[in-house]
Amino acid sequence: MFLTISTSGTPAGPATDLGFLLHKHPGKAQTFATSYGDAHVFYPEVDAERCTAALLLEVDPPALARRGRGRDGKGGKGTAPDAALAQYVNDRPYAASSLLAVALRTVFASALRGDCRELPERAAAPLPLRIEVPALPARGGAALVARLFEPLGWQVTTEQVPLDAAFPEWGASRYVRLVLEGELRLADALRHLYVLLPVLDDAKHYWVSADEVDKLLRFGEGWLAAHPEQRLITHRYLARRRSLTREADERLELVRLADADDVEVEEIDNAVAPEEPEDAEEGKERPEPLAVQRREAILTALRTAGAARVLDLGCGQGQLVAALLKDPRFTEIVGMDVSVRALEIAARRLRLDRMGERQSSRVTLLQGSLAYTDKRLKGYDAAVLSEVVEHLDPPRLPALEYAVFGAARPGTVVVTTPNVEYNVRWETLPAGHRRHHDHRFEWTRGEFRDWARAVAGRHGYAVEFHAVGPDDPEVGPPTQLALFTTHGPHDPHGPHDDKKKEEAA
Repeated sequence: MFLTISTSGTPAGPATDLGFLLHKHPGKAQTFATSYGDAHVFYPEVDAERCTAALLLEVDPPALARRGRGRDGKGGKGTAPDAALAQYVNDRPYAASSLLAVALRTVFASALRGDCRELPERAAAPLPLRIEVPALPARGGAALVARLFEPLGWQVTTEQVPLDAAFPEWGASRYVRLVLEGELRLADALRHLYVLLPVLDDAKHYWVSADEVDKLLRFGEGWLAAHPEQRLITHRYLARRRSLTREADERLELVRLADADDVEVEEIDNAVAPEEPEDAEEGKERPEPLAVQRREAILTALRTAGAARVLDLGCGQGQLVAALLKDPRFTEIVGMDVSVRALEIAARRLRLDRMGERQSSRVTLLQGSLAYTDKRLKGYDAAVLSEVVEHLDPPRLPALEYAVFGAARPGTVVVTTPNVEYNVRWETLPAGHRRHHDHRFEWTRGEFRDWARAVAGRHGYAVEFHAVGPDDPEVGPPTQLALFTTHGPHDPHGPHDDKKKEEAA
């Protein structure tokens, strides 16, 4: 089982920097023990203009058989007619598979993380790379290989391997010789290989358990959520286990939502709501952007509720967390998001690494999904869902509802979401379009109130509604806010009392 990684010299540095980035010295061959044989790293060519590192995995078929892994990756006896013989006579010693992926992770662990103390700038920058895999099993053929690698920035060349070169009439095998060329970070290239080698083989040599989902999302961070073949990748990588595939797909969908919006990336959200006529008085103070007005409305609701320990669920890049930190009455602030990248940006925005001990003790950033209950979210005074619900497919709203209102059950919940009726006031928004391409729906005021009242009734909350931004007499405000409370000081007769008051009026 063989793989080579090559690079060429650039103005940023010689090709021999590859040795530093891989943490393997070009001047010597090294051997590493794995559970299924020895992995050897050596350099066939080394000079300033071109450098090639090779990984050779010597698989021990008896060791593989002793570990009880069949060809099907499920611990069975394999799919060959003679299952006992298939444990010893198979393609595992030479065809790139999950065995090679595990060897990559074992031998190049630091490079996979993007760590390089000696040359951090080179590790963070794209390199001209050429990767060659002489024997790659491709269930789906060369076309699938291209569909998997080309969206990631690779130029893909495949050559079908014949069943037997001496007998061309036998036709082609399912194996290809693969060459990838492109300018990518070395860490990204290794992560692509780690995930996609077992996907193309469509089998794993070890039992696929629940922690494989975390592994897939960790090595697929930054590229898998947006990949056009994402569902096929998760399906195959997780050995077609439906429960794990479903969990991975749901978590990746939330990653897409976070990456697409990150709370305030859209222009329309940062624009000033069109409330003033064209002949407005010159010199008059310009209204604040809607995003700022929304944050102020949330802070006002939390202060009125007397909340001290607050959850920002779907915190994105940490804008609301930063605003909460400025007010000492909020003694504990937890920002949670499904996107690790968004949390890293939030940490930089908040300057957590430079923050004093007293201030840093007030804030925690957590990675997690609102599609599942989470014990870490229990016991807080308040939770905020700011521009979150509209990013979920309607069938998944009950899962979020139970996770927040049923399991975590804070005393106060603040939910904001766009008011679709107001969209006609945005001159830059085409008719019939939503405010962001990733919004799965946008509610009218009536639809939002119906949903909020139903949630309140099911979980024992009272709910009241507030306008955020200019409240147009015809179409209402641009953003609508629902304030849920378990004690209900403004609604002593239950969660539907506000509706009765409206009907009475």
